Amino acid sequence: MRIFDPHIHMISRVTDDYERMYEAGIRVVLEPAFWLGQNRTSVGSFIDYFDTLLGWERHRAAGFGIHHVCTMALNPREANDDRVNDDVMAVLPRFLEKNGVVAVGEIGLDDQTPKEEKYFKAQIELAIKHDLPILVHTPHRDKKVGFERSVDIVRESGISMERVLLDHGNEETIKITHELGCVSGFSLYPNTKMSPARMIPILKEYGLDRMIVNSAADWGVSDPLMVPKTAKLMLESGFKASDVDKLVWNNPIEFFGQTGRLDRATLETPTRVAAGDLYEGNSMLRGQDPAVYEERR
Repeated sequence: MRIFDPHIHMISRVTDDYERMYEAGIRVVLEPAFWLGQNRTSVGSFIDYFDTLLGWERHRAAGFGIHHVCTMALNPREANDDRVNDDVMAVLPRFLEKNGVVAVGEIGLDDQTPKEEKYFKAQIELAIKHDLPILVHTPHRDKKVGFERSVDIVRESGISMERVLLDHGNEETIKITHELGCVSGFSLYPNTKMSPARMIPILKEYGLDRMIVNSAADWGVSDPLMVPKTAKLMLESGFKASDVDKLVWNNPIEFFGQTGRLDRATLETPTRVAAGDLYEGNSMLRGQDPAVYEERR
């Protein structure tokens, strides 16, 4: 089984996670640019972070047999921070043209402030200009209200709905998004958000079209194996292998590949980086024997 986790913050995960993810069938990850747990105080820290997603993290993933792509954005939480918001917006366009950047995201609403709306709208404009889809973060509090406002902003922007992924959905929000023509995203967590068990009834009722599931694993209590666990539960619940393949492989490739920046043939080819290869003089193995990693691949 090939699996694409289309929302996971690998910069906050350890190499053991990469090993377990590969063993579970994950061959592609998408890492959205987001908040690091506390606000950054200058644009330079954003630039270093963006460069890490494009460089070291892509190299690190490939060393474990996993393709890594990303999205770039000023995240909703730090959109409220005047120390960085305008400066990040000034540097963002050059990052949106980089290889491996397949969408603008995460953008959207968190505390649902006027500033969040301002930069949400501005980044949708950038997505249209750079011919990219958008990955929309929706609020964890007052979710229904936040979803409805996000939909209004997206509609007003003029971006095609087929290029919109409204993420962090649940049983309530799918009723809002199902008929819009956008993609509905669901983040699967151990204790909060959605779970594999809650996901099954939604898939049975609404089908697999324009549906995406992800782990959204980060520095908090989360699980990078949530997508494989959902795939397994789907099979146990009567879904066909082709259904699982559609949800965890084809759907994310089709959405993020709309503009030609995500090549299916490349993703279906083993990565060309070995775990012992150097990146700017550094190896994740720290002098250890890489043979075990080579055998696994």
